[in-house]
Amino acid sequence: MAKKIGIGIAIAVVIGLLLYFFWPSKKEVTFKTQVIEEGTISKSISATGYLQPADKVEVGTQVSGKVEKLYVTYNSKVKKGQVLAELDKSTLLERLSQAKSSKSSAESTLNLATQNYNRTKALFEAGAATQQAFDEATNTYIQAQNTLNNANTNVREAQVNLSYAVITSPIDGVILAKQVEQGQTVASSFSTPTLFVIAKDLKSMTVEANIDEADIGQVKVGQKVEFTVDSYTGETFYGEVQEIRLEPNVTSNVVTYTVIVKAENPEEKLYPGMTASVTIYTNAQSGKLVPTAAMSFSPSEELFTALDKPERPSKDGHRDGKKPEGFDGEKRERPSREKMEGMRQNGQKVWIKNGNSIRPRFIETGLNDGVNAIVKEGLAVGDTVVISAQVGEKVKKAKGGMSNNPLTPTPPRGKRMR
Repeated sequence: MAKKIGIGIAIAVVIGLLLYFFWPSKKEVTFKTQVIEEGTISKSISATGYLQPADKVEVGTQVSGKVEKLYVTYNSKVKKGQVLAELDKSTLLERLSQAKSSKSSAESTLNLATQNYNRTKALFEAGAATQQAFDEATNTYIQAQNTLNNANTNVREAQVNLSYAVITSPIDGVILAKQVEQGQTVASSFSTPTLFVIAKDLKSMTVEANIDEADIGQVKVGQKVEFTVDSYTGETFYGEVQEIRLEPNVTSNVVTYTVIVKAENPEEKLYPGMTASVTIYTNAQSGKLVPTAAMSFSPSEELFTALDKPERPSKDGHRDGKKPEGFDGEKRERPSREKMEGMRQNGQKVWIKNGNSIRPRFIETGLNDGVNAIVKEGLAVGDTVVISAQVGEKVKKAKGGMSNNPLTPTPPRGKRMR
């Protein structure tokens, strides 16, 4: 009897060992998930631009001459009407003197012509002068009037030119550029030479950004802009699109358009001419965010086998012929039948993790930035979506090398295993 019991125990031990070592062990599944939360995503266009003052004025001269005095230099702050430079006035004063002399001569000539006209007119009316004499006196009088008018015009012109010799600032601002030196001769011809460039206010700047023709259609006036400059690493400046210029810029067959971005510069940290790396936000949406990786996740058969309660989908994405969770009796907003069918055909599918099981759910998405997408339908805040899953073998033996097989015989208490 004891022998039979011993044989039975031995057979049980052998069977237990065979089952333990050759029966497929249960596999562990490691999920990478994310909880659905509210957020904002946006789409943007990147470009390069250059900073310029919002308002600047080029100051030149309308008369030729030598720069006799220079009162300002780079970065000088000036007021409207302040004298910036003076040209040599000697030639202009001489011209004014000549004009005044010509005016005096014309006035004398007109006085004589007036007296002769009045006398000849009286004689003609009395019949003592001929028609020819009266006509000659009249013409002489008219010519004298015209000569005086021209003389007056020349005097005024000489006075204006003399005033042009004093170059003043048309606005309050700061001198950005000085393109003349004391003693230099400037010549005024068809185009006025620029002597100074004055910025009205460096607290208000613009960025002239070049936008590729493929992107210009997305840019609208009023869109928000962020930009950085190399001088301030890690600092972001803000502005908005103020103007979109329609004139194209063509360089090596590449077409771009100039977009003017208005930016405030209260601390005057930004300087004219700085290079700016510009980001124009063309679209933004707020709502529930789902990772794009969750929409590309597809569970394998191995994963379903390893789960405690496998949920295999049918061809249309249902579980065992039932509707996915979220479209049945759950307490959430239920889309219409037509909308639900459209979501199945045209929408995305994600997998919801609930405990040790996963379930498919169709969703409708909006704006997508490549990392996240706005969820319009199908998910609620707090839902957990699967991004990835890894299936691995469980460890068969406990730490220390001791077997955890329940069929392995253990030594009696108080005795050692030999």
